[in-house]
Amino acid sequence: MLQTKDIAVVILNWNGKVLLEQFLPSIVNYSDDAIIYVADNASTDDSVAFVSERFPTVQIIQNTENGGYAKGYNDALKKVEEPLLCLVNSDIEVTENWLQPIVDEFNVDSNTAIIQPKLLDFKNKSYFEYAGAAGGFIDKYGYPFCRGRIFDSIEEDKGQYNATSDIFWASGACFFIRNSVFKSLNGFDEYYFAHMEEIDLCWRAFNSNYKTKYVGASAVYHVGGATLKNNNPKKTYLNFRNSLITLVKNTDKNVIFRTLIRMLLDGVAAIRFLLQLKLQHFFAILKAHGSFYMNLNRVLKQRKELTKRENYYSTTSIVWSYFIKKRTKF
Repeated sequence: MLQTKDIAVVILNWNGKVLLEQFLPSIVNYSDDAIIYVADNASTDDSVAFVSERFPTVQIIQNTENGGYAKGYNDALKKVEEPLLCLVNSDIEVTENWLQPIVDEFNVDSNTAIIQPKLLDFKNKSYFEYAGAAGGFIDKYGYPFCRGRIFDSIEEDKGQYNATSDIFWASGACFFIRNSVFKSLNGFDEYYFAHMEEIDLCWRAFNSNYKTKYVGASAVYHVGGATLKNNNPKKTYLNFRNSLITLVKNTDKNVIFRTLIRMLLDGVAAIRFLLQLKLQHFFAILKAHGSFYMNLNRVLKQRKELTKRENYYSTTSIVWSYFIKKRTKF
């Protein structure tokens, strides 16, 4: 039986002394006997020295370069041997007893490979947080959404998602995965750099017949956008590019049709940014599609090597449901 001592809580850091100063104490105080690591992505501030001095029980993993979220974790986790991995953003505040419900769920079913806790907004703690809310799902064309958050509509937490349930993807803000599964799936796709890589990993896990769960009995608070703001065009670029790549890599069939529909919908989003005079975001989508074309051969090669399963999506088009039918809740 797995116990909390079998968990490695790994916080990826890049020049994040201010965040570590604020949020690391809750992890140290409430993580029982789990092993805590700070994986540093070649920071140039004094965050590593700060952790070593103030939190001597926290182990430091020093990466040689800033490879973003994907490569940063891939490099660091090669040095971690605990059976359960908990990947935590540096802007996460955890709560008392947050680990035990997760361990209990892993013990229920050996086929459960990935788990996400309830993700609430640190700045408005009675509401779900954008990045993962109460667990992620995906539509037929690869658009992700969450219980408790669809596009910009965010629900108040009234206990409606307290129960443990199956989900399709777990947020990378607080992401539990069996170490053996992470390594068997070859970790994150490092080309992503950041954003959507956890959805790609969860999709590959789904295609390999593993389960992803949400455990509402465990709750954490997430600031969100602490390292890259939501209004940053780079985030728009990464999200649109990586989401398109994820669809082509992992969808089970009719990949050409689904990709064309997806690109058309992306075009509508670009025009919407243009009409709103958000020119940087308009060009970010164009750049995302250009990068996708340039890397299409690599993506198609990956697709050939991956197993695919049907019935990955929970709705045909979340865009249609939200913007046309005005459905703002899961």
